[in-house]
Amino acid sequence: MIVRPHSRAAIPRPPSARPPTAASNKEAGFTGDWVVSVIEGRGVSREVGIAALDRETGNAILIQLADCQTYVKTIHHIHLHYPSVIIIPDTFNAGNNSSSTAGPSAAGFGATKSKKQPSLLLQCLQEEFEDDVAFETVGRKYFNDSAGMDFVTQLALNDDERAGTLLALGNKYYALSAASALFKYADSRLNVVFASQSLRIRYRAVEGTMMIDTDTARNLELVGNRLSKKSRHSLFGLLNHCFTPMATRLLRVNILAPITVQSSIDARLDAVEELINTEEKYRSIKDALRTLKKIDLDKLVASLTTSEPRASTTPGAASFRVRQMLDLRSVIRSLPTIATALQGYRSRLLQVIAEMVNDERIARIDERIANTLNQDANVAKGLAGLASLNSKVFAVRANYDRLLDVARETYKENVGDILDLCKSLASDHELPFTPTFIESAGGFWLTVRKDEVQGDLPRGCINVSSKGAKWKFTTLELKKRNSRMKDSLDETLLMSDRIIQGLVGEIIGDVGALYKASEAITLLDMLWSFAHVSILRPEFTGTLAIKGGRHPVLEKVLDVGVFVPNDAYICDASTFQLIHGPNMSGKSTYLRQIGVMTVMAMCGCFVPAEYASFRVHDALLSRLSNDDDPERSLSTFSNEMAATAMILRMYSGSLATDKSLVIIDELGRGTSPQEGIGISHAIAEELIHRKAFVLFSTHYQDLSTTLSRYPSVVNLHLAVQNNSKASGFKLKFQYRLMDGFSDSVPHYGLELARLADLPPEVLTEARRVAERLSEMEAERREASRSTKVQIRRKAMLLLKTQLIQALDHSKLPDEALASYLLTLQKEIVNVLSDTAEESGNP
Repeated sequence: MIVRPHSRAAIPRPPSARPPTAASNKEAGFTGDWVVSVIEGRGVSREVGIAALDRETGNAILIQLADCQTYVKTIHHIHLHYPSVIIIPDTFNAGNNSSSTAGPSAAGFGATKSKKQPSLLLQCLQEEFEDDVAFETVGRKYFNDSAGMDFVTQLALNDDERAGTLLALGNKYYALSAASALFKYADSRLNVVFASQSLRIRYRAVEGTMMIDTDTARNLELVGNRLSKKSRHSLFGLLNHCFTPMATRLLRVNILAPITVQSSIDARLDAVEELINTEEKYRSIKDALRTLKKIDLDKLVASLTTSEPRASTTPGAASFRVRQMLDLRSVIRSLPTIATALQGYRSRLLQVIAEMVNDERIARIDERIANTLNQDANVAKGLAGLASLNSKVFAVRANYDRLLDVARETYKENVGDILDLCKSLASDHELPFTPTFIESAGGFWLTVRKDEVQGDLPRGCINVSSKGAKWKFTTLELKKRNSRMKDSLDETLLMSDRIIQGLVGEIIGDVGALYKASEAITLLDMLWSFAHVSILRPEFTGTLAIKGGRHPVLEKVLDVGVFVPNDAYICDASTFQLIHGPNMSGKSTYLRQIGVMTVMAMCGCFVPAEYASFRVHDALLSRLSNDDDPERSLSTFSNEMAATAMILRMYSGSLATDKSLVIIDELGRGTSPQEGIGISHAIAEELIHRKAFVLFSTHYQDLSTTLSRYPSVVNLHLAVQNNSKASGFKLKFQYRLMDGFSDSVPHYGLELARLADLPPEVLTEARRVAERLSEMEAERREASRSTKVQIRRKAMLLLKTQLIQALDHSKLPDEALASYLLTLQKEIVNVLSDTAEESGNP
């Protein structure tokens, strides 16, 4: 049954054209075909509706969110399903400023042109996706919420989640409006209609995932290497050991938007831990998943339930559908193996996956397929090169349709006549001619080794070509018989296709079970991939505490034992970590290491560390790159200010909270030292007030003084050993994070300048000025140094945090807990005693 919720006449049909796939889609091996529709509210609240459809897999995602003026959340969610086309309403005023394909096709869809400036949202989208994505302008009247609800009601799968999806979308005006334009576009522009209740339409709540902006994902190399798109040196490349394309897609989405529901994270970790600890079961699941290697069940089911009218009656389309049904049967017969491999697990998530695979509706589908198709897909293997074709010709059971049986007999006779002709020609010319079937070349050809032919080929040989050590050719009589064989083959395939379409109509009511099984396989495949690379299970305690942590990707790139592990500790008493150290000491690597490990843990994967505890973050924001952006005419300073402004706007727009993780690397280096310190201090102060977990690396030593009045600020540094002697300047980078502030390498830049052979008189004057400025700064610092009141404040704040942590997360026995509390009491008494006199308190 083909659904058309609204008359096609409402939208004039433009020339059919498949939109170009974005080149960026191929990053990390992705070739999805997402079409995204976007609409924004006309008020000041910046409410945005997004509808995304992957026509190849039958997945549709609807989102509605409130955004800030940089639309960072909108761009983030569009990146999760990188589009080939973005549909926008004509009220965005794209006009001639748009890089869209909005020409005759767009106008035919109901759009109007405007010479006004594009809306701010459209400018942000065009700037982000540039030339990779086509923008299609559509009349605003096609963004209709009631029409969108009609589409969703008629096309959504009749499964357990249908009622919840319809309920969630009940008051989502913008998401439904975007869905209306999206499905009308698919119908009119893409010439694709979907069978009733055949699409997996889901409303995705933005609150359940971690927001990672695109710059952060790029700089942390979450899904792709910055230097080479072909390189696997990224977090995605590290974790991707999935067998199926569905799991690969899910892994990418999870890395870019990790889940934030702790119960779900714990369920994944339980499953991964059980897979790791049971070697035999781990291998049995691996063997079961291997049978589905490179099979895309989502795409397979979606293609069977999708109709493209112009191609539906061609022999090529018929052959393709028969092949798909045979592939579907192979997948269904692999599901019992997966169910058997999942027996006996204690993890509730793995038990749920087993139940999804064991659905009784799948048994009904298998029975219907068995009643229609032959048990052996290759029942008529035939000549080499002919086996694949014969599996399609003889896919339907014998005696199922008398006319089909007759057509197949005719096909067999034609193939027999061709083989007899080939034998006759070989006998007549006394040459070992070999018949070869080449489907793409129109049928059978003759081949013979060149060294077996004395002189030229016999008369009558035409279309002669050389292929390696062989001649390939045909004859007029062979071409005639190929033509007869092709006619009978096409008739057979078209008749088989009609039977297959009838079979699809029978199983379409249970297609939800296939999508359900696909979801189960996808999640199981991703969890197995996590287990394959997992080392240590992280905890979620509200505190970021890592012992012996290592960068997951760099650890694989460097030689064994070269990477230096580091510790980290951030809690409510030390939310702002100020990290010092010279260039090349490892500051940037340390910051990236924390970001990547956090993403891994929130995906449900183990992390490379001796111990790891994390807080569930709602956003990961960063300012990491120091590169210019010539395409947007942005200098290093402009670029870093734009990135930092985005972070602060996230807070001002209530899109980020104290649960966010912020990573900032060497802010303010692109301007003068005084301005850089001032800007860095002001931004640091704002982030301190927000109480987010912040890792802030800097070369500005003065920040440790200007921020000292805040008890939550902690000074750290990367250790460097200075082995300089009179004979020369020599450093040993230890790459180890240490407490406090250290200036073990005074005037580091001057020493590097000396190695660059600057003139001695220049170096002498530079050192004189630098040393004098340092003396003046030390004098000011000594004069303005605060009393130990700050130490008391920090100690009290730390005590409060430790007591809360013990109350909420302690698993110690009563005696051990009492001993721990007594230790805390002694420590705080000592601190108060040491600082009481100078602070003026009793």
